[in-house]
Amino acid sequence: MYKAIFAIGFLFFGLPLISVAQDTTAIDRILAAYNGENPGASLLVVQDGRVLLQRHYGYADLEHKQPVSATTNFRLASVSKQFTATCILQLVHQGKLAMGTTLAEAFPGFPAYGNTVTVKHLLTHTSGIPDYEDYVADTAFNPQIKDQGVLDILMKLESGYFKPGTQFRYSNSGYALLALMVARYSGQPFAAYLQQHIFAPLGMTSTLAHEEGKTTVPVRAFGYSATDGRWVRRDQSSTSAVLGDGGIYSNVLDMLKWDQALYTGSVLPIHWIDESFAYHRLAGGGTVGYGYGWHLKQTKDGHKAVYHTGSSTSFRNIFYRIPSRRFSIILLTNRNEPREEDMLTLAELIAEVLRP
Repeated sequence: MYKAIFAIGFLFFGLPLISVAQDTTAIDRILAAYNGENPGASLLVVQDGRVLLQRHYGYADLEHKQPVSATTNFRLASVSKQFTATCILQLVHQGKLAMGTTLAEAFPGFPAYGNTVTVKHLLTHTSGIPDYEDYVADTAFNPQIKDQGVLDILMKLESGYFKPGTQFRYSNSGYALLALMVARYSGQPFAAYLQQHIFAPLGMTSTLAHEEGKTTVPVRAFGYSATDGRWVRRDQSSTSAVLGDGGIYSNVLDMLKWDQALYTGSVLPIHWIDESFAYHRLAGGGTVGYGYGWHLKQTKDGHKAVYHTGSSTSFRNIFYRIPSRRFSIILLTNRNEPREEDMLTLAELIAEVLRP
C-alpha cells in the first residue's frame, strides 16, 4: 500500500496547506499506475501560494525499497530548460550578452550556418540547429557526451535544418549551447552559476545540476524502464551528462520555491518573466507556442498555461502553471512511461479535478 501524504492546516515552508473539498480519490485513480511496488511519482499542487494537495506514490529506489517522498530528487530532464533560460536572461539583463548575440560571436570558428543564429533563436527553438542526439549512439557511455561535446559535434556540421527564425523545431542542442554561453559570459561553470544565482538565493537546497564524480544527488530517485514485464534500472543514457538541456535534479518542495519566485521577480525582473511566457513570431508571420524555456497553450476556459514536460532515460515529468489563476502542478516520476506528451494530459486531468 502507498502512503498518501496529505495534511490540513500544516505550515509548510511558510505556505499553509488548505482543505481540498474536491474528491481527491480521483487524483489517486489518475495516478494509480505509480502505486505499490513500482517506480513512483511525486505530486504537488499549489493554489494562491498555498499547497492544495500532495501525493507521493511508489518507490524512488526499487532495489532498496525506498519510497518516494516530498524530498525525493528526480532528474528534471527538459524541465531544466527554464533554469538555463533564466541564467541567460539574467546575463542579458546585466548587459553581458544580448538576445542578438550570435553563435559566431560566442564561439569563434563556428561554421557559417551559425552566423545568423542568435540567443533568441536558441531560446525559442527557432535556430534550425541540428539536434546532437541524432549524432550520438545510445551505447556511447565511455565517456558520456557533455555540453562541450555538443558544441564539438555542431562545429563539424555544415548546415542547419532551416534559415534561423523561419520555423520552430525543438532542439536540445540549443540549450546545451546556452549553458556554454552562461559559462563563457559569466566566467563561472554552468552548474556553479546556477547554484549561486538561482538555487541558493531561493533556498533550493536540494537542487543541482548533477555532474557524476563531482556532485551527489541527495535522496535520489533512480530511473526504471519496463522490460519484459518487469522494471529494470536504466538511470542513464549516453546523453544524460549534458546539463543545459536536462541535467538538473530537484524535488517538489524546491520546485515550489521556484514556482513562487516566478511571481515576485526575485531572481529575474518581472518583464523578463513575462517575455518568457510570451508567444513569439516567425519571420514569415507564424506564431511560436514556445517562450524562453516554456511551452505555451490556452486552457479550455481561456487562460494561458505555461508548462514544460521532461523526458529522459526513465524519467517523465511536468511542471504546469496557469499564472492568472496562480495555480501550478508539479509532477515528477522515475519511469520510462507514459509518452512525454501524455504528461500534459495527466496534468490537465489533475487540473480539471481540482478546478475551483
